[in-house]
Amino acid sequence: MPWVGTLALVVLWSVLLSVIASPVLAHNVSDSNANFLADISGPAIPLFIYLGAKHMVTGIDHVLYLLGIVFFVYRPRQVLLFVTLFALGHSITLLSGVLFDWQVSAGGVDAVIGLSVAYKAFENISGFNVLFGRSPNMQVAVFVFGLVHGLGLATKLQAVYSGGDGLVANLLAFNVGVEVGQIIALAALLALLVWWRRSASFTRWAYSANVIIMASGFAFALHHFVALSLAATGTSA
Repeated sequence: MPWVGTLALVVLWSVLLSVIASPVLAHNVSDSNANFLADISGPAIPLFIYLGAKHMVTGIDHVLYLLGIVFFVYRPRQVLLFVTLFALGHSITLLSGVLFDWQVSAGGVDAVIGLSVAYKAFENISGFNVLFGRSPNMQVAVFVFGLVHGLGLATKLQAVYSGGDGLVANLLAFNVGVEVGQIIALAALLALLVWWRRSASFTRWAYSANVIIMASGFAFALHHFVALSLAATGTSA
C-alpha cells in the first residue's frame, strides 16, 4: 500500500473511531464496579483478581498493544521475552502508582497508551526503517510502554478505590488479575495468529491490519486529547 494511501486511511479511521466509539475508547471501570469498590473495607482478594483480569481483557488499548507485540514474533522464547518485559513494566508502575499515590492525568496517560499502540504498529510496517533507516530497540520500547500502561492501570484503580485496610493485599490481587487477564488475551491472540499465518491471506493483509491497529491507536490518543482540551476549557463533550 502506498504511503499516501496509508496516511489517508490512518487519518480517516482515527477520526471515525474517535467519534463513533467514545465509550469503548474511554475504557473506565464500570459504574457498578466503582460503586461496589467504594464500600470495600479490608482485603477482598478474589474480587480484585477478577477486576484486574476483566480490566485487561476488556481493555482494547492493552489488547491491541499486545497484538502489535506478537504480530510478527514467531518464536515462543521471543514471545515470552517481550510479554515478560511488558508485564514487568506495567507491574512496576501499577504497584508504585497506587502505593505512593502518584497524581497524574489519567487522560494524558491514556493518550500516551494510544500512541504506544500506534508506535508498535508503525514499527511493524517498517515505518521507522523507511523514515530513519533503522528501528528503535524493541525490547526497550516494550518495557518503557509497559511502564506507561501500568500507570494507566494505576489511575483507573485510584479513581474508584480509596485504599485503607487491605490496600496492599488488594493491590497485589489486582496486579495478579491483570497478569491472568494478559495470559487469557495473549492465548486468544496467539491462537488467532497461528491460524491466520497458515493462510496466504496473512501475507496479503498483514500490512493493512497493522495500519488499522495504528489508526486505532491514534483514535485512542485523539479521543483523550480532545477530552483533555474540553476539560481545560470547561466545555462538556
